[in-house]
Parts: sequence; structure tokens; C-alpha cells
Amino acid sequence: MIAERIGRVGMSATLHMSTAAKRMRADGIDIVDLSVGEPDFATPSHIGEAAKKAIDDGHTTYTMNPGIQQLREAICQKYRTENGLEYEPSEIIVSTGAKQCLFNACMALLAAGDEAIIPAPYWVSYPAMVNLAGAKPVYVSAGEESGFRLSADALRTALTPKSKMLFINNPCNPTGASYSRDELEAIAQVAVEADLVVVTDEIYEKLVYDGHEFVSFASLGDEVRNRTVVISGVSKAYSMTGWRIGYAAAPKEVIKAMSVVQSHSTSNASSISQWASLAGLTGPQDGIDAMVDEFWKRRAFVLKALTEIPGWSCVKPQGAFYTFPNVGASLGTRLGDREIGSDMDLSQYLLEEGHVATVPGGAFGAPGFIRISYAASLDRLEEGLKRIKAAVAGLKR
Repeated sequence: MIAERIGRVGMSATLHMSTAAKRMRADGIDIVDLSVGEPDFATPSHIGEAAKKAIDDGHTTYTMNPGIQQLREAICQKYRTENGLEYEPSEIIVSTGAKQCLFNACMALLAAGDEAIIPAPYWVSYPAMVNLAGAKPVYVSAGEESGFRLSADALRTALTPKSKMLFINNPCNPTGASYSRDELEAIAQVAVEADLVVVTDEIYEKLVYDGHEFVSFASLGDEVRNRTVVISGVSKAYSMTGWRIGYAAAPKEVIKAMSVVQSHSTSNASSISQWASLAGLTGPQDGIDAMVDEFWKRRAFVLKALTEIPGWSCVKPQGAFYTFPNVGASLGTRLGDREIGSDMDLSQYLLEEGHVATVPGGAFGAPGFIRISYAASLDRLEEGLKRIKAAVAGLKR
């Protein structure tokens, strides 16, 4: 009864862990949830007011499939002033979250027999989207030794005559790694030589630290821009995850194809959320700086706490709000009859015994690691890391 394609994918591991944590919390257990991928800040008030006004003004009907003209013009202005990129509204599509933009791109650009190159660690949904589009994911290591960043040489070794697409996640979920301009230019040279379409997921572009310069991949020249699908949205920067608005910028023919896919799935994104997003892009931006400052403090605390766990190590993230510690020293241990043989075992143990939710690295193509989100208050982070230390200390070889 079930289509064969579903057997090639599984439920998102991040949603699985978050759901398990919520279930335990509903049973009255105090869970520190460090598995979530969303800011713990309220949506800025002027954005909420814009949504209320949209309702009062009657903006509650279907919109144009690729999004309201005003929002697409604001996205063009954002790319012009912030990223040095020129787009027309016809080169923009607004979707129900950045995830739908990514899925639309895969469905519009990939066919059976195509290969899509995915640096590992990767966001959990990239391989599933490629599989659902009928193509083949090809993984290339962007491991701890390289700061979790793909090198041009590693990309070149992954190329075959079937290579069609390359995913770049910058800054990266789950590692927080972000690329320098030189690194991106080297990757872009290979992409141009190999005639790859590049899907660059830049949803965390505003969440970078320590003076790191974010560079949008498409800004590296016209030849690069014309083969790039840029994905972003309002979810992370404006704390609007539940509003479900993402957007993509790409050459007109690509956006037209993505719009065809969208027209037969969801059609337009929520009208009210689109007007709210317009207020986010065009209104005060000081809330972003305040959020980044707070994440910077939390990151510093979590990194220090992780160094206090014997055998664990962690590359310092430059962006997003995740740490991705190497927990190999805790594998091959046990507590009584309970064996910790994998990162999944460790995450399950931390949840069930330590009452802290994390995400196993295997879900991101990186066994031996776990993802810890610092999108939680400092008080909860302190409690969560205290519990993790105590739980790990109880494990014996």
C-alpha cells in the first residue's frame, strides 16, 4: 500500500527527539530540551502588530502563488543592500518555510539518475529531499579535522558524470561552521567547472559571531549567481519559526519551475504571515543584534562546560545556535546492563536518565557526535549541562 519512495526516507531525527522530550514532559518529567532548532525569543512586537493589521485590512485570502509583490520586492532590497545581489521579484519565491523552498528546488531540478553532493555533517532533511525527488545523495566528508567545512579538493573527488547539484549550508546546522570568502570561491570554481547547480541554505546568515563576515554564495560573480538557488527566510533571524515563511532567490526559469511545484502542493504561503514577514524585513532590525549578543554569551558558557567533560571535544561554532561535540570518549561504556555503543544510545541515555534532550550525530551523517542547541535560556543551559556531566560521569568502561 505504501509507496516505495517512503522506504528510502525516515522521520526527522530532530523532530523525533523533540517529540520524545515533549511526551516525557507531558508525563510530569522536567526535561531540559536542547534538541530544538528554534530561537527561544518572542517574535518582535511590530511584526505581530503587522499581522493583526493584515487581518483587520482583510488580507486573508489567497495570494499570488510565489508570494505578495510587496514581500518579494522587500526580499530583493534585502539581497541588494545586505548581500550585494541584484534580483527581480520574478526571481523570488515565498514558500511555507525554507524547508519547502529546498524541497521545491529538489523537485524542480533533480531527476532519476542525477546525483546531489551533500557535505557531511548535513541537515537531516537534505538526503530525504533528494531521495524523494528520485535522485541519489552522494556524501562527502566535511569533518571535524576541517572545521566541518567542505574543501574544494574534497568536492572534486566526489564528482561523477552524474553530478547535478551541490548543497552548501552556511552557517551550518548542526555544526555552526561558516565559510570564509576564499573557501567559497574555491568551491565555486569547482562548481562552475563541473556545471553544478548549487543550493545554498543560508537561513542562519544573520546569526554569526566574533566578527565573522557572512558571504552569500551567489554574490561571488554572475557565473556563480546564475547557477545558484539561495534559500533563506525569517524563521531564525526574527524568531518566527511558527509563522512558516521562507524564500528562495534564483534565475527566473528556476523560480518558475519551483513555482509550478508549489502550485500543486501548498499553493501560496499564509497571507497573514507574508505581511508579518514584510514588517520583519523592512522594520527595526535591532532585535537581531540583541539576539546575537545573547547567543554569543550562551555559546561561551556551553563551550566551557563541554571542555569539563572528560574526553569530549568541540569545534568552536562561528554561526547558528548549535554546538556539535565529539562524544567518542563516552561510547563503548555502560551503566549497569545499559550499553552506550553509539551516539544514538548516548542521546537516548541522556534523555531517559539525565532528562536532557539532544540529537545524535548519526542523524546528520556524523556518528560519534551529538548536537546541543543553545537556543535556551542560560538557566536551562546551566541545568542541562550539569545533568549531562553527571550522566556521563556515571558511565563506566
